[in-house]
Amino acid sequence: MSPRLLATAALAALALTGCSKEIIDPSRQIGADPFLPEPQQFLIPPMGIANIVGWKSGQTPTVPEGFTITAFATDLAGPRRVLGLPNGDVLVVESGGPGLEGVNRPKDIIYGMVLGASHADKPPANDLLLLRDTDGDGKADQKTVLASKLDSPFGIVVNGGYLYVAETGAILRWDFTPGQTRLGRPTRLTDLPKGTIDHHWTKDLTISPDGSRLYAGVGSNSNIVENGLEAEEGRAAIWEVHPEDGAKRIYATGLRNPNGLTFNPTTGELWTVVNERDELGNDLVPDYMTHVQAGAHYGWPWSYYGQHVDKRVKPERPDMVRKAIPPDYALSSHVAGLGLVFENGSAFPAQYKGGAFIGEHGSWDREKPNGYQVAFVPFANGRPSGKAQTFVGGFTDKDFTVRGRPVGVGFDASGALLIADDGGNVIWRVAPKVAATPPKPAA
Repeated sequence: MSPRLLATAALAALALTGCSKEIIDPSRQIGADPFLPEPQQFLIPPMGIANIVGWKSGQTPTVPEGFTITAFATDLAGPRRVLGLPNGDVLVVESGGPGLEGVNRPKDIIYGMVLGASHADKPPANDLLLLRDTDGDGKADQKTVLASKLDSPFGIVVNGGYLYVAETGAILRWDFTPGQTRLGRPTRLTDLPKGTIDHHWTKDLTISPDGSRLYAGVGSNSNIVENGLEAEEGRAAIWEVHPEDGAKRIYATGLRNPNGLTFNPTTGELWTVVNERDELGNDLVPDYMTHVQAGAHYGWPWSYYGQHVDKRVKPERPDMVRKAIPPDYALSSHVAGLGLVFENGSAFPAQYKGGAFIGEHGSWDREKPNGYQVAFVPFANGRPSGKAQTFVGGFTDKDFTVRGRPVGVGFDASGALLIADDGGNVIWRVAPKVAATPPKPAA
């Protein structure tokens, strides 16, 4: 029996102890002041199993009028992160988790089945790829494996003659100049928290505008410390790392699963999207995006969205709750934001200038699907200035048939938006109809 059928059977066999309350309109949970319903408790919380079918020939996601979307690369194996290089090349990590999940409760078995069914069937490669479009037609015609069999890679940075990749347990560094198609042996710059349980394995990575510091996102090792507080050492945090010698310190805490780390080019501030906690119902807790203050605490596990206490966490820590600051902008519950990039000098129309594009991988812990899109949030003066809207959609139907799941987002050298779709195993390219001609890479 397939993982999807096993998960369906398991959910049918374990009925909820009580019906969930009416699911609210996700738009009520978008913005700086989201509606937060009362938390609920369940034997088995609400879940939705995605039926991933992939993309048929000629099918594409939807984009706004005035844009085109094409497949830059297909037939990949779990593409998660995408990085455009100044010479026109594109780096991609294909990755999947190491399979180090804690199983301390009967419901953990069900979660494992549902999560397995919510991903594409093709095994991830755990490779670092270089994609090249040699004829400028907007489609990669060369694919080179730069590094293979990495340990669940995710974040990618190229800066100052080096290529950095965040595996789930370390940051690796190679000598690298855009245009290269081969790598030497990497240096293990520094370790990242992993351990025998590695619940949130996606370790994202970015670098400060001046190149002086790397920032690595390390998610929690549980939903709400069911694996014990000792398993959370150094986790649910963003680390600041010296790119020269790997010396590091914790930069900010209380961030359950920070991804999409990037700097806002307008303000120079570090921003992230965060996946919040589960098992409180269809509409708790909203995932969010926020700028990250040095030394700040954002609540996890003791509170959510500022100082809303999570009574499931013992022992209580009112002192940590008092420290918790609310994030800048809610994206609604369980959208699973994994990618974030700011528009910065692209060929996009004026209404997109300076705004944020967010890769929302989509819900599994909600009866009605949420996310499964690339959202756009307008910005003004370095802060969100309007409602999030669907920029790239069509990844799922109302019957929860899923064609793809967006993860990482980034701009290529021409200013077109690239999207890593690990459900459809595609890199999508979105460009205005009259601009963003792909550059030919340097020889």
